[in-house]
Amino acid sequence: MSVQITRNNLQQEVDHQLTVIDFWAPWCGPCKILDPILAALEKDYGDQIHFGRMNVDGNQDIAEKYHVLSVPSLVIFKNGKATEKVTGVYPKEKLASYFDKKVAEMTAG
Repeated sequence: MSVQITRNNLQQEVDHQLTVIDFWAPWCGPCKILDPILAALEKDYGDQIHFGRMNVDGNQDIAEKYHVLSVPSLVIFKNGKATEKVTGVYPKEKLASYFDKKVAEMTAG
């Protein structure tokens, strides 16, 4: 299960080679659609990608820091630095293809 990210643990949780943080909100319908997709992908990629979730309610300043203007948004961190953002809901296969590319970039780099 992905780690709940807070302002207190954010830095330590992104201190991995590859981290995906799901910025979400409890009132967000598309976030509820994305949840089971990310849960399945975490099972597939859990040994290669560190997964976390941050509720934007009460963390707007952190969401703004990473240019999260709408939810759901996935922010990709490489070695502790935010490098990319994906906004919206995508089918599992499309996100899996995207994650394959990110993992390949890390192993090649």
